[in-house]
Amino acid sequence: MSLAYARNGLLGVLTPQANTTVEPEFSILLPPGAAMLTARLVSNKPKLNDRLVDYVAGLEASCAQFANAPLGAFAFACTGSSYLVGPKAEDEAVARLSARAPFITAGRAVCEAFTALGAKRIGLVSPYPPDLTEASAAYWTARGFEVARIISMATPGAAFHPIYALAEGDASAALAAMQGAGVEAVILLGTGMPSLGAILATPDVEGAPVISCNLALIWRAMAALRGEAPDVASLRRWISGAEWRGRYAERLGV
Repeated sequence: MSLAYARNGLLGVLTPQANTTVEPEFSILLPPGAAMLTARLVSNKPKLNDRLVDYVAGLEASCAQFANAPLGAFAFACTGSSYLVGPKAEDEAVARLSARAPFITAGRAVCEAFTALGAKRIGLVSPYPPDLTEASAAYWTARGFEVARIISMATPGAAFHPIYALAEGDASAALAAMQGAGVEAVILLGTGMPSLGAILATPDVEGAPVISCNLALIWRAMAALRGEAPDVASLRRWISGAEWRGRYAERLGV
């Protein structure tokens, strides 16, 4: 079946309720002929970490928002949930929810990107509070990677949300502190941190490719929509901006 605006596949994106970055970045990253529907991950818990765990507990209800839309894949655009529930619970959720269509989490997509790049020793650029940064490091370690350096970013305290309100250039500034870490790849953490400008400006740090959670998720999701195995050549094209640089410039008017 071919859809008028999704001839190359329809992606069901799940994103935290107040996230203001996923949809704009995905609209830039998605290639022509592919389209997305978005459902919000919702929770009324007052604390961030409790909401992140809630999102996993409510995944079936969140996916039900798509009803019978002919999705080619799901993209779970929330890494914080993966850190807190851990790899085992994440893998179980993926196996359960993939009965309808491939269910791809940002956390697992980043791991696949590291593996494709042959990267074991990694650097983290984190916009998270300390406890979530620690949970993130533990997650990547449990997935078999060595966290060699963590750069924690200063976030705007008075903003509506400390991560979503980060400026476009904040990630670029943080990458400079990764010099000398001897890492094999760098990840800009969080689907809520604006990251595309930083990747265009600094696609690598001393030869170590720079990726973001959203970029890895789109790379992996597009492979699923196309029925292809994800590979390093396509990942490097995504990192270079060859797939999306023009759309980025048009969207930002630069």
